[in-house]
Amino acid sequence: MHGTILVLNAGSSSVKFSLFEAREPDGLELRARGQVEGIGTAPRFLARDGAGAPLVERRWPADASFDHERAIDTVLRWLEERRADARLLAAGHRVVHGGPDFAAPVRIDREVLSRLEALCPLAPLHQPHNLAGIRALLRLRPALPQVACFDTAFHRARPPVADRFALPGELFAAGVRRYGFHGLSYESILTTLAERDPALAGGRLLVAHLGNGASLCAIRDGRPLDTTMGFTPLDGLVMGTRPGSLDPGVLLHLLTAHGMDAAALEDLLYHRSGLLGVSGISSDMRDLLARPDEPAAALAVELFVYRAVRETGGLVAVTGGLDGLVFTGGIGEHAPEIRARICRRLGWLGLALDEAANARGDPLISAPDSRVAVHVIATDEERMIARHTRALLAG
Repeated sequence: MHGTILVLNAGSSSVKFSLFEAREPDGLELRARGQVEGIGTAPRFLARDGAGAPLVERRWPADASFDHERAIDTVLRWLEERRADARLLAAGHRVVHGGPDFAAPVRIDREVLSRLEALCPLAPLHQPHNLAGIRALLRLRPALPQVACFDTAFHRARPPVADRFALPGELFAAGVRRYGFHGLSYESILTTLAERDPALAGGRLLVAHLGNGASLCAIRDGRPLDTTMGFTPLDGLVMGTRPGSLDPGVLLHLLTAHGMDAAALEDLLYHRSGLLGVSGISSDMRDLLARPDEPAAALAVELFVYRAVRETGGLVAVTGGLDGLVFTGGIGEHAPEIRARICRRLGWLGLALDEAANARGDPLISAPDSRVAVHVIATDEERMIARHTRALLAG
């Protein structure tokens, strides 16, 4: 299979892309990566080559009509002008929610798109924008094969009991269940770890995807057991603007005593909670760590760490012990202070941190005598999507 695979990740105000060249027998070489940001406001197009060298930067005046379709058209035209000899084989898309029916990547057609649109209420921050990118490409290149790769699919292989809420069975049958997210990231981490330390990849593993969205995943023998996110990406850990686990009674109280309706609750839970809500300062961990003397910032950081440690304990009980911990995501990869604060509280597991290696950001940050190996691995969801897309095209 010769040609290139375009990977798209469409968000509310940006379209991120990667271009991979497919090489025989199963290699994928990153050729370009970039994004169109500022969609609907002041658009900007940036791209770099596979080594990170700048290729293009273009800006437009403020333009509210600049939508996802124009953004993707900009990317396509630039790619075709730059690589006129490269045949575009397909486009792979990150789609956050696959619901109960999509447990693997799928070729997109109108019926699939309609079924995915029905899941938008379960991931309102992500799903509508993911699908906007798909629809735009259907209009721009209707003959180009498109593949949807789901953040929920990885978790479909876990034990069925992990999918259940203690609610009536008819609600489970109607799709009210724990799905889990960040699956493409967890697949990427497992793939990298299997190359770095195959024995550990097959052991009792906890992966911490810590970023603006955050979750933990328990894995044993290379298979998922459970994760902290559930029905939607709201559950589990403290996040940038999302609260994580919340007593359902709080929502009932807000509805009855504070007069909130569904729209107000959605705004609170997706946009005004988490690190931002607690600190009243910022949703960005870097901003909060830079203000250690401000009590609200310190509290938000402490709550983030505390909840990560608390959830770790529950997942370690599921795996039956712990052989390895992997940090990934924006915070997991780039915030040594957060890694250190979490690891120090996990000493009861026999985990010992190499403070100097952690400060340097080494790939392995556990001490030589640690019973738990602690790795830092950059996630590569785009390459995972390209691999899935290529595999599906190859049948």
